[in-house]
Amino acid sequence: MEINKPDKKFQSVSIAPMHTAEHILNQTMVRMFGCERSKTSHIEKKKSKCDYFLKEAPLQEEIKKIEEKVNEVIDQNLSVRIALVPRSEVPDCVDLSKLPPDVSETLRLVYIGDYDLCACIGEHVNQTSEVGIFKIISSDYNEGKLRIRYKLVNSPYQEKK
Repeated sequence: MEINKPDKKFQSVSIAPMHTAEHILNQTMVRMFGCERSKTSHIEKKKSKCDYFLKEAPLQEEIKKIEEKVNEVIDQNLSVRIALVPRSEVPDCVDLSKLPPDVSETLRLVYIGDYDLCACIGEHVNQTSEVGIFKIISSDYNEGKLRIRYKLVNSPYQEKK
């Protein structure tokens, strides 16, 4: 399987802002709670969801802080860039556990400024300011799993396309 080209289901530019927001949300969760990136997510144009495994439910103030931090990163207008890297040269901080066993030796890495780096096959915006405003619609915690549902508003990137 080639990972250096976007997967067809993620090639729609209409979900590029949402997909970029997912990366920022993942890194925010890692930094705030010390958890892993979401292993299960569902990314769509209008709303998306990500699941995180935490030992205890976050307080409502912490959920609000997640939203605030994601928007702070978006407002920094960070550059989003792609690099094709031999698997042997992928930095140790990149989680490769979601990759299929038949992945190519050249991996596609997505950098969001200095904030996030991960292997990814999806479409993304060019600058974080193209994401729009990140809004957590709801969250729930059950048996160690936090589900965050979110949407984007005022995305100039979505309006142009």
